[in-house]
Amino acid sequence: MIDTHCHLNFKAFEKDADEVIGRTLAENIWMINVGSQLETSKKAVELAGAFNAPEPRSIVAEKYPQGVFAAIGLHPGHVTGHLLKNKLDSEELAAQESVKDFNIDDYRRLALGPGGRRVVAIGEIGLDYYYRPKGTARLEEFKNLQKRALLAQMDLAKELNLPIIFHCRSAHSDLIRILDARYQILDTSFRGVVHCFAGTWKEAEEYLKLGLYIGFTGIIFKQIPGIDFKEVIKKTPLDKILVETDAPYLTPPAASPERNEPIFVKYIAEEIAKIKKLSYQEVSETTTLNARKLFGI
Repeated sequence: MIDTHCHLNFKAFEKDADEVIGRTLAENIWMINVGSQLETSKKAVELAGAFNAPEPRSIVAEKYPQGVFAAIGLHPGHVTGHLLKNKLDSEELAAQESVKDFNIDDYRRLALGPGGRRVVAIGEIGLDYYYRPKGTARLEEFKNLQKRALLAQMDLAKELNLPIIFHCRSAHSDLIRILDARYQILDTSFRGVVHCFAGTWKEAEEYLKLGLYIGFTGIIFKQIPGIDFKEVIKKTPLDKILVETDAPYLTPPAASPERNEPIFVKYIAEEIAKIKKLSYQEVSETTTLNARKLFGI
């Protein structure tokens, strides 16, 4: 099985990331560690075992021959964090990257550097309006900054021929409009996934029409007004579903520790199997094939 979205590159795992990776791989579960800014993107590549190795890339010594991959990108929360107060994520390894420090070339170099062969996606990038500033002018600036950073990183993904991991919270209508416009211009479907999906079936359907996968995490065990996770899971074709943990966040109820880990991705697959009335084996095998197809792993 493949946990297509986790954060062992975050503070919660700074003391035992290698230990967690070891016991996860021992259970034949692979993982993609996802960056949220430049420092955590670098850490994701480092955890894949190929960051500090010398050139040429063909002789990079790898700690993990297989099973550990990275995604790199600037999360929308970091793009506009300076416009909000006290909304920083305590799990981040480093201080928030300022929007004025955002340089797309830093991410390009990271993808093309010695560890770039383990970079399988650009992400997580997108829109996040859950916390927003007050005032019309500040809100417009807030949204425009996120959209510009998103488009720049989407262009990088196209340049590097990499899929995209989209983060979207309380902003599905805007993201769908942006993607639909880009779809019409490029006349092609997107390679990517809407991570930790928390929207309506109508919104999921729009993403599916654009060729995107839908990623499900432990959030499916929560009750969120206006969202029927069971309906979305039932109606989403199995061959368009990815399973994720978003570790260290969103621990499934069946996992006893408070800290989520990639090894708990099995509980997401079990719940999807239950809702869709399928076997666990079919869900685990199909979502693994989906991940291999999307990320080329």
